Amino acid sequence: MSDSASGSTNGSRPRPARGPARWLAVALLVAATAHAAAPAPVASVRRPSFTPSREQRAFLDTLERRTFRWFWERSDSLTGLTPDRAPSPSFVSVGAMGFALSAYPIGAERRYVTRAAAVERTLVTLRFMWSARQDTAAAGASGYRGFFYHFLNPRDGTRFERVELSSMDTALLMAGVLFCGQYFDRPNARETEVRALAESLYRRVDWKWLQVRPPTLCHGWNPESGPLPYDWRGYNETILLHILAMGSPTHPVGPELWPAYTRDYRWGTFQGQQHLGFAPLFGHQYSHCWLDMRGIRDDFMRAHGIDYFENSRRATLAQRRYAIENPGGFAGYGSEVWGLTACDGPVDATFTIDGRPRSFRTYAARGASFTEVTDDGTLSPSAAGGSIAFAPEIAIPALMTMRRRYGTPLFSEYGFVDAFNPTLRLDVKVHHGRVVPGVGWFDTDYLGIDEGPILMMIENWRSGLPWRTMRRNPHVVRGLRAAGFRGGWLTPAAEER
Repeated sequence: MSDSASGSTNGSRPRPARGPARWLAVALLVAATAHAAAPAPVASVRRPSFTPSREQRAFLDTLERRTFRWFWERSDSLTGLTPDRAPSPSFVSVGAMGFALSAYPIGAERRYVTRAAAVERTLVTLRFMWSARQDTAAAGASGYRGFFYHFLNPRDGTRFERVELSSMDTALLMAGVLFCGQYFDRPNARETEVRALAESLYRRVDWKWLQVRPPTLCHGWNPESGPLPYDWRGYNETILLHILAMGSPTHPVGPELWPAYTRDYRWGTFQGQQHLGFAPLFGHQYSHCWLDMRGIRDDFMRAHGIDYFENSRRATLAQRRYAIENPGGFAGYGSEVWGLTACDGPVDATFTIDGRPRSFRTYAARGASFTEVTDDGTLSPSAAGGSIAFAPEIAIPALMTMRRRYGTPLFSEYGFVDAFNPTLRLDVKVHHGRVVPGVGWFDTDYLGIDEGPILMMIENWRSGLPWRTMRRNPHVVRGLRAAGFRGGWLTPAAEER
């Protein structure tokens, strides 16, 4: 999960390979340079208004409903455990469970399922996680000190192989837990139990225990060797983790955590956009699924004249411009087919295509920024889908073009499969998915941590439900204020809305 043993690391989203005997660690290596003095403030860009057409609204209806169904149908109705991927056989992903829990209020609100059914599925999940064994045993436990292992066995919810106790994946789970606890607010016995379990699960997490090299937070822990030798530093997907750790009413990490995290931020320009750099788009999306960052700023963003929402918009615009310029000459790239993030890939191999050697990878943290470029021609619809709230005027047409151009190999039962690569058109053996000769490679799996941002950011753009709900959560408000966020909806009068 890291780039060094010194404890200075930027974000990463490692995944194991599909085979249960292999562990594939994907690390994002961002140059460990000292954070330069902040430039003069940059004026915020006025975001264009966008009104979707009837066809676009119908497309979003279809995409949101199908994506919801992946979580509803693929999560275990008896335990609430959510697979990392499907339809391929898979271990459980704790991060995907956070997105699954977040899907249930959306499903109730959209009437994809009844509120009673959503409450019941939520209760099944929260009861299982609350009662799951927590101790230091190397096998047979699901977590320790309120944290959960990155992956669990689907049979009984215990630790999968030798994976780590994950701080970030626990944060994703807790975000879903708190969203459910805040949304299901009726005074009946079932919803009262949801709220009690949600509060208990969050209060149990001992965030300070993973502050092993203060003031930063550790990536995780395992029973074989103790804390991992890496800490979260520099901009990545973990804003959410830090806010939840500082907002805890029982085991809070002090406000010194935030400047330690932001100290290694890197501000630069890519494809004409000035912004805080992180190459894969998931790092610009995950925290925003639950946290409404519009109009609220910490010290860093106040110095640069924008907020984190605008920063994510700029990163999205830069990626689209990168695809238009297409310096690697990959097939399919353009103004309406773009998007690099961590996702599945076809194979770890090199082939000659159109007289040029092309190297491909399986799961990797693909991205493009001034910090680095990792690109093998593999695109993920989650990159555009998770950016709908930031830039709907480019994200929605991109998704519609992808569906229209590539059809059912890309868009099927549960919406978009995880990834595709139009450059790999050869009829060769691949590790994931399949090659449609003459068209390209297409995944056949859906990944929970990539489906989640599509669903949540569509709903955030359409109704703001996750944002509105989480703005009312006192722990979130406490954490944001501890990090020095001010303005916007965080002002005393606004927070009551």
